[in-house]
Amino acid sequence: MPRVFLIDTDTASDDAVALIMALKAPDVHVAAITVVAGNVGVDQACRNALYTAELCGSNVPVFSGAQSPLSRPLEDASWFHGLDGMGDHGYPLPKRSVEPLHASDAIIQTAEANPGLTMVTLGPLTNLALALQRKPDLGNLVGRCVVMGGAPCCEGNVTPAAEFNIWCDPEAAHIVMRGGLPLELVGWQLCRGTAALDLTDIEQVKALGTRLGHFAIECNSTAQKAYLEQTGEHGISLPDPVAMAIALNPDVCTGSSTHHVDVETRCTLTRGMTIVDRLGVSANPRNRLIWKDLIQRPPNVKVCWTLDVPGWKKILYQALSQ
Repeated sequence: MPRVFLIDTDTASDDAVALIMALKAPDVHVAAITVVAGNVGVDQACRNALYTAELCGSNVPVFSGAQSPLSRPLEDASWFHGLDGMGDHGYPLPKRSVEPLHASDAIIQTAEANPGLTMVTLGPLTNLALALQRKPDLGNLVGRCVVMGGAPCCEGNVTPAAEFNIWCDPEAAHIVMRGGLPLELVGWQLCRGTAALDLTDIEQVKALGTRLGHFAIECNSTAQKAYLEQTGEHGISLPDPVAMAIALNPDVCTGSSTHHVDVETRCTLTRGMTIVDRLGVSANPRNRLIWKDLIQRPPNVKVCWTLDVPGWKKILYQALSQ
């Protein structure tokens, strides 16, 4: 029996590659793609998801969701991914349309129909937070929830403290972190350095000679330039595909530990910061005497710290070779 996935995405260039990885995995059935505003507006993100599924020969149902964060205006990442989220190459409109059900309801219905499914979130957590508000025990139906988001114990990519997906809707992330889901956090830092596609990797993908390989590099052309501007690093960083590789094969995460994780929602300077109690200070009696307002919180998130770089790239190449 294939494993059942539900993917929630703000579909832009790296999301599209992650979708290809899941849709082309031989042992995975993607039951639904739910779409949220983030990298681009939700309507454009839906078009991108439908177009990517079409390239893969898939008729997976796509559901449109939240058009903005729970309590903030949308601040997108089109500067990084292009105005259409896909490098502005003028891809044609998809032939299919989105389903009539709201994405948050689709999350609930899909989980109820497939208990134990794997959920993978690639964008802001607005849709999932709305689903949890409607069905607080949703976590009981989910086997794994792999979240691409956060910058645990390191610098962010949108502010010094925060990664975009969490920063975009920190209130939603706060709800999800406390929502009882079996969360696995895959931070932005894992796609950097040797994990990014360097120029040799890019040529290797092009040499596959496939439509999907060409698309994966082309749609990330604007993101490649933006990543160089952002970090000074040459190559294509692919945070969503890294998270998808871990969802497809947990052994790609070579080092992890479980801690209490929460998200800052009120401070302007640290909005969206993923705060990891890595040393368990909230459980230390001495610290609790020093900081009277420190509340002990149980571990709620498995944080991935290290990555099998050759392993994740092997999964990517296998998908793009089809």
